[in-house]
Order: sequence, then C-alpha cells, then structure tokens
Amino acid sequence: MASPYRGRFAPSPTGPLHLGHLRTFLVAWLRARKAGGSILMRMEDLDPPRVVAGAAEAIYRDLEWLGLSWDGEAMVQSDRTAAYEEALSRLESSGHLYPCICSRKDIAAAIAGASSAPHGVEGLGVRYPGTCRDGSGSSSKPPSIRFRMPEPPPTFVDENAGPVDGHDWGGDFVVRRADGLFAYQLAVVVDDIAQGITEVVRGADLLPSTPRQLAIFAALGATPPAFLHVPLLLGTDGRRLSKRFGSVAIGDYREGGAAPQALVGMLAASLGLVAPGAEVMPEELIPPFDAALLPKEPAPLAPSPGGLLPS
Repeated sequence: MASPYRGRFAPSPTGPLHLGHLRTFLVAWLRARKAGGSILMRMEDLDPPRVVAGAAEAIYRDLEWLGLSWDGEAMVQSDRTAAYEEALSRLESSGHLYPCICSRKDIAAAIAGASSAPHGVEGLGVRYPGTCRDGSGSSSKPPSIRFRMPEPPPTFVDENAGPVDGHDWGGDFVVRRADGLFAYQLAVVVDDIAQGITEVVRGADLLPSTPRQLAIFAALGATPPAFLHVPLLLGTDGRRLSKRFGSVAIGDYREGGAAPQALVGMLAASLGLVAPGAEVMPEELIPPFDAALLPKEPAPLAPSPGGLLPS
C-alpha cells in the first residue's frame, strides 16, 4: 500500500517572499491537497549570517493571508544540529566523506591548469577536480567535509521535467563547511527523511541539486521522495525573480491593498490553471488541478499584472 502523500514548504528566512516563491508554493499546496495528503512547513535557516530578523514570521503571515495552510508544527533547521551531526557521522563511518582544504581560489587555479577543465552548472559552481579525494592535502586550517559522488551519478525521472541525467552535475560536494555550518545538500535530505516527505515540489533552479541529494539518500539507506520541479517565473527583464534582484515582496502587495484572490489568480493563470484576469483562492483550484498540465518552460511576469504592483 502506498504511503500517504506528504509534501512540504521549505522557505529560507533570508528575506521576504516574492511571486516566484508563491507560484511554486501554490503548486506544492495543490499537489498535496489534490492527493488528499499533508503539506508540512520547514524553515531553512541554516546560515545565520544571512537570516533576516522577522523574516520567518513574515513568511508565515504571507502564506496564511494567501490561504496556503500547512499541517502541524513547523520544523526549524537551526534546532536540528544533532540530527545533522548523526547523519554526518554515519556517512563518515561508511566511507562517503573526506576532509577538503581547498579554497575557491585553489579550485579555480586547479581547474585553470587542467587540460580539460571540469565545467560547472549554474547554482552549483565549478565541478570539484578531486584534489583532496585521496587524502593528500594537509593544512592547519579547519577543512570542509566533502561527499564522494558516485560514478555514474544518480539519474531520475522528474514529475514535470521528465528523465534527468545526472552526469553533468556529478562531482564531490561539500556537506559541512569549513566554518562548521552544515550545507543545504545534507540538511535537506536529513529533514525530508525525518518528515517522511514523499514528493518534493520546488523551483526548477534546484533541479541540478537533485542528483546530489539522491546520492545522500542512497548513502543513508533511505528511500528518496519523488521530485517535481516547477519552471521559474521571470521578471520583466527576463531574469528569474529573486530576493537579490529586488523583486516585489508579497507583504508589499498585502500592505498596498491587493486582494489575495488577485495574486493567486494571476499566478494560477501563469500555470495554465485559470484564464487571465481570474480571481480565485487556492481551494478553488483543487478540483481542476492536474500536474500533467503544468508548463515546461519559464513564464514571464506581465509588466504590471492586473494593476497589482504597489505604487
């Protein structure tokens, strides 16, 4: 018998939610509710220097305003150091990890001097050349800890993107930084296991991370969830919406008097779920929702969607 569907929201409190986040969260919520399952909340606050005071509370408030509820208490990554330590110890004992003293400058220099330079993927950086893999490096500085990526790297079938070959996204990667902070790739797997997540719905910018996470699931002896990557929402300049490029915050729409139905309707239209101009709340989208009809390509944001942009 199949396990009940369990999805999750996993925002980072490094700034406010914008329309790109909301669009992906809408798909995640609809996927869970249409399946009659649960959607859990996880606040991914792994990197204290980047956490913005009050951002987590604002994210909760924005989602509630938009009718995107979640089930149970939120998991908070900064409370889960012991779980990450335990997973790291298991991976070390099974030979999946090694210390690495290479800085970004060292890696760039090694690649520049190689006859065939390992290429990189946006969001993952350059492919690590394996300098410390055989344990030859030594330094008085604290090392980072890398995971030995298997060859061939994992492949998988994404619920929206289809078959994905992980070969371009192989290469050993950091699971604990030299400053002692746990890396996203490790923490997200440990947390998905702990929360019993059966499907991860997230933005297509994280597609290259999936083979790395599948490798960690396998090393920990855990069954991985399914994955569904949602094509990104693009700004009027053609770039993906992001906190870095100053995208309009959901809170700005709310404080500017926008109706939540208008925001949800605009994003639902970009996903092909309703006609342009429709105003709906998320629960109205559950009956017609079909993940098979989701777009395969990024969607542009209208210059002034429905007159909603704050003045």
